[in-house]
Amino acid sequence: MRAAIFDTASRRLDVQEVPDPEPGLGEVLVRVQACGICLSDVHLIDGTLPSPLERVTPGHEPAGVIERVGEGVPEHWAVGTRVLMAAGKPCGNCPNCLRGYPPSDCLAPMVMGFAFDGAWAEFVVVPWQALVAVPDHVPIEQAAILADAVSTPYAGLTDRAGLRRGESVGIWGIGGLGVHAVMVARMVGASPIIALDPSEVARQRALDRGADHALDPTADGVEQQVWELTGGLGLDVAADVFGANRVLVQADACLGRFGRLLIVGLSAEPISLGPNLLFGATSHSLLGHLGYDKLHLDQLIGFVANGRLDVSGSISDVMPLEDVVRGVERLATKDGDPIRLVVAP
Repeated sequence: MRAAIFDTASRRLDVQEVPDPEPGLGEVLVRVQACGICLSDVHLIDGTLPSPLERVTPGHEPAGVIERVGEGVPEHWAVGTRVLMAAGKPCGNCPNCLRGYPPSDCLAPMVMGFAFDGAWAEFVVVPWQALVAVPDHVPIEQAAILADAVSTPYAGLTDRAGLRRGESVGIWGIGGLGVHAVMVARMVGASPIIALDPSEVARQRALDRGADHALDPTADGVEQQVWELTGGLGLDVAADVFGANRVLVQADACLGRFGRLLIVGLSAEPISLGPNLLFGATSHSLLGHLGYDKLHLDQLIGFVANGRLDVSGSISDVMPLEDVVRGVERLATKDGDPIRLVVAP
């Protein structure tokens, strides 16, 4: 099969012919029909996010059709079934895995495209427990981007930060994840929703998808603006979807008492939020967040299938596997301000 192979030593990514993977016990082989390009893929290739492997196929937003099933897979998952795949699996070695706890309780989950081969390829092998059925009327590329671009901010806001209807939320960084954070906040009834991004295009994108206000975080007095827009109460939840300490500092300054500061964007920067006394006196919470659970994908595919969540406008382009290197470059340089670029092997 054809697959995009990333050599971690040379930092080279190219499409090669490699042996077809074989499904083992409890696994399925999926013919990949769509897989998103994420900023974390860019960070894998530029070295910001490391992989433990010498060579790895990236791609962790996959959807396609079951091609073959291994032994021990329930008959429900038949050849030809359209599926979305959760892009992770338990490590099998941590204390919780050794106790037989559910995969969601793994203490060191393995991420597709980093710890094991991902879906910038014609085929990918996953545990059957990772599968989510995709209704026939849902476009496969829309299903694919649910596995991170939508599910990560969805899980972060609703579960990790506990965003409730009527609460105010600020979202810093309206890119591939941030735009969906706006949509999720609108769907759960947050109010007001304040989007912050230095790009005028990104700010308009946020307003088009349900933000009540869109501000330039580099403008003078923006923190005061946020306090005024929340009636002097400050934000209940502030989400850094960009990934920078300066964003966390500004977001924390916009939080009201008992506010929750959520980290979604990944960064290697040290975290410094100023005086401990101020953070403690206001009873703020700092919440790290990564990824999602399988349950979130089941919920999201239902929202999309039933018309509650429209992600059709999030597909900026669909490209062949041979163009994946150019796709990574386009996302890294924000060429055309893409929300999500999708590879169709």
